[in-house]
Amino acid sequence: MNRILFSITKKEFWHIIRDYQTLIIIILMPILMLLLFGYAVTLEMRQIETILVDQSHTPQSRAFLDDITSTTFFKITDRDVPEKEFEHILQQRKARCIIVIPADFARSLETQPETNIQVLVDASDPNAANYIRNYLIQISARFNFKLNPQLKMPFSVEPRILYNPDLKSYFFFVPGLVAVIILLITSLLTSIAIVREKEVGTMEQILVSPVHPLQIVIGKMIPYTVIGLIDSILILIMGRFLFGVPVLGSPWLLLLSLIIYVLSGLSFGLLVSTITESQQVAMLTAMMITLLPTLMLSGFIFPLKSMPLIFQYLSNVVPATHFLTIIRGILLKGSSLMDILPEMGALTGITILLLAISIRKFNMTLE
Repeated sequence: MNRILFSITKKEFWHIIRDYQTLIIIILMPILMLLLFGYAVTLEMRQIETILVDQSHTPQSRAFLDDITSTTFFKITDRDVPEKEFEHILQQRKARCIIVIPADFARSLETQPETNIQVLVDASDPNAANYIRNYLIQISARFNFKLNPQLKMPFSVEPRILYNPDLKSYFFFVPGLVAVIILLITSLLTSIAIVREKEVGTMEQILVSPVHPLQIVIGKMIPYTVIGLIDSILILIMGRFLFGVPVLGSPWLLLLSLIIYVLSGLSFGLLVSTITESQQVAMLTAMMITLLPTLMLSGFIFPLKSMPLIFQYLSNVVPATHFLTIIRGILLKGSSLMDILPEMGALTGITILLLAISIRKFNMTLE
């Protein structure tokens, strides 16, 4: 590293250290986002407000309701409310599910081939309604087996849950947070750092000195590359100790993929810096072209296969789409380089293309 490049890098490091606002973004944002997504945002459903109405009051009905109350999935808020209040209860969201055991439940079990119970579910949230329905189907299947242990099914399903046997949602979210936070911080801070030089007028002073524009770009990228890696390692360490997210694959392969992904975020920041003239515009633009596609089109929250075909194609140009497959594979599956080679190749190609466009456009803008 020559003396000029070292001086630019050192200057940018000192500016970051002295700028408390930047330090807050760098340090607090990863911590707050990890805690928010790890604890508050979850795909698991628990404590569903439920009302039980037992019109039978027999040992059979009590046994069935005991199976329901023995789980943490349902939270029993009331019992035996009048039927005329059912609709009002669901409209006021005092309960999301009402289970009604009919008066002839016990007698029907002994004389009828099938016995029905009534389940009223608030389907204004269709995903929650599906969870409730499927869970009740499992409970009723276990109850039927206890009543008729001699009944043989033609086949049985014995699932083996691999890589996340407890189905913990933070195993899914924490690797995704690395992708979101790295791209947001690197692109946001890089775009602001360069636009700030334009805004205060120091960019012209730098350009009249014997400094090549490429040295300016590299000198400003190095500090944010280091910051991006530190933030990602901080998230992974907190994810390991707070949520137990494992690292089953090679740490060196993980570090390599992180470096490539950080460079893709920096290239976005450079691109934004060439088309904006103020820090506020740079922040908004960087968030729009990085945060929204990463959240919506990368598979971070919503599965890609459930999207329309055109959005599935568009997701291939989002770096986070490939990085999520890489980091989840390394952390949860212990994937090797050969396992994630297509995604590594795609991510590397996108990063090189973005860097080339950003640096060329940056040079043309300065000159």
